[in-house]
Amino acid sequence: MSKKKNEQPAAPADEQGTLVEMTDDEGNVYLYTEEIIIPLDGERYAILVEALEEEPDEDYEPEVIIAKIVLDEDGEDLYIEPTDEEFEKVQAAYDDLFDEDDFVDAK
Repeated sequence: MSKKKNEQPAAPADEQGTLVEMTDDEGNVYLYTEEIIIPLDGERYAILVEALEEEPDEDYEPEVIIAKIVLDEDGEDLYIEPTDEEFEKVQAAYDDLFDEDDFVDAK
């Protein structure tokens, strides 16, 4: 995962969820949709999925990142890069939430 941080508070939620604008070290701006928030060890982490303006090719895989949510001085959510240890814990918690063995085929 490249280093990215949210320079501004998250945008208001729309029909797709909360939009998060991330800026990398080179000033490139990326938009993500907050898919799920995972509380872990007293902190909050977000799974962010790349928000696309156009319909992607059918074999396109959107970028998915994990961000730690912290509060700025105004009490607004900011999304920052987690440590490697935090990333691994959140990834494991996410995998546990969506373990394929837990889903029942409705057919």
